Amino acid sequence: MQFCRLDVNVKTGHFSIMAKLIDTVSSTAKDKSEFRHPEKRNRPDTPVLRKPDWIRVKAPVSKGYAETREIVKSNALITVCEEASCPNIGECWEQKHATMMIMGDTCTRACSFCNVKTGLPAALDVGEPQRVADAVAAMELKHVVITSVDRDDLEDGGAQHIADTVHAIRKTSPGTTIEILTPDFLRKGEAANIAIDSQPDVFNHNLETVPRLYLSIRPGARYYHSLRLLERVKERDPQQFTKSGLMVGLGESKEEIMQVMDDMRSAGVDFITIGQYLQPTRKHAAVDRFVTPDEFKAYETIARSKGFLMVSATPLTRSSYHAGDDFQQLKAARLEKAGRMADKKTR
Repeated sequence: MQFCRLDVNVKTGHFSIMAKLIDTVSSTAKDKSEFRHPEKRNRPDTPVLRKPDWIRVKAPVSKGYAETREIVKSNALITVCEEASCPNIGECWEQKHATMMIMGDTCTRACSFCNVKTGLPAALDVGEPQRVADAVAAMELKHVVITSVDRDDLEDGGAQHIADTVHAIRKTSPGTTIEILTPDFLRKGEAANIAIDSQPDVFNHNLETVPRLYLSIRPGARYYHSLRLLERVKERDPQQFTKSGLMVGLGESKEEIMQVMDDMRSAGVDFITIGQYLQPTRKHAAVDRFVTPDEFKAYETIARSKGFLMVSATPLTRSSYHAGDDFQQLKAARLEKAGRMADKKTR
């Protein structure tokens, strides 16, 4: 069964597709082999820090939350919002947000921070792109975010499937803006160009952490390959917005985060997201510390000073959190910057 989180905003027409999955044991599990993360089973337990007050949220009890829950249940959807006790569930569901993913529920990577199941994925569902497009059209969505697991088992890493989904949405809902949150297409040659050339409005690929921590946090990826992917987007299509995200609280230093910001800007990245890493289980990477709200505000100030058009930096920031609203601000920031540059030329 695919575990999905379908992000629908009835009032504003936002729809997000995310790749965050729960870490539980099947109710029918008979032995440890059925645990969600068998590849992590033999790892030593890591300490779990007590969450500070700024990470805690109120229990969701609003009318909007109840209405969203009814939408989810009536459509037989399984959401990560409920299953993983997402800290944003009260806020998002009050606004009619929930979330799902494409290209299956199993990732070919085993990153130590990630709660997505690792293993050999099933074959791609060729009908999925059109079903996603049909859903976007039926709900009259204004903005859609599409992400997936890593698919190292595929010759193109899933690039054509992503492009097919973008094309299907464009054909069915030409007025909908599209954001893709992609894998890195490592060792897939020029396959990334397929996704880039599908011309989404926003191309998002997360660097996740600083280079020094890649071996322990993101061992299947390569920092400079991911950075080069973002740079390639701007080379092929300068009009596409590019976006990337970082987790903090993994043991990185402020100076390392600032260097990653500089690297992103050198690659032409327009939008940076920074959020607190939250440990899924004791078998995942430990939280080194909880970064304070004041530190997040400082990161936002620094990022804006470095020239990012858009910055989202809070403890609960996630890649597609408020994505539709952020996209509107991103467009406005580009227009404002273009206006300032035009004024300078006429002086």
